[in-house]
Amino acid sequence: MLDRLQPRPGSRRKPKRVGRGPGSGWNKTAGRGEKGQGKRSAGRETPFHFEGGQMPLARRLPKRGFHNLFRVTYQIVNVGALAVFGEGASVDPELLAGRGLVPRRIGRVKLLGEGDAPNKLVVRVHRVSATARRKIEEAGGSVELV
Repeated sequence: MLDRLQPRPGSRRKPKRVGRGPGSGWNKTAGRGEKGQGKRSAGRETPFHFEGGQMPLARRLPKRGFHNLFRVTYQIVNVGALAVFGEGASVDPELLAGRGLVPRRIGRVKLLGEGDAPNKLVVRVHRVSATARRKIEEAGGSVELV
């Protein structure tokens, strides 16, 4: 049976043979349009932001302010969102990412104090606000910094 396998009818097309004269159906410009850089063999390899040699927009616009290369960003979780964990649970950044409370496993997590804290949670995060720490400790839990 394997020696008789064939592709489904209509699924295979002949390759486009350009540059073979007017009788091929790809007359004159071989499907490349008319004039310009895109007509050349390497003309389609320019980056998407290339503006044909004109000064690019990203360089024409003024830059303002200070851009800190060493900025640390935090994923924010509120105390009220921890209600999905049961009483006495141990919560860390990996568990938060697994439940979808932070968008990705990379980065750091900061706990903020909006909402009511569930009972007796052990929370391990990178940063915590004073309000969040107070609410969790009042509910019988504890906060540890990672």
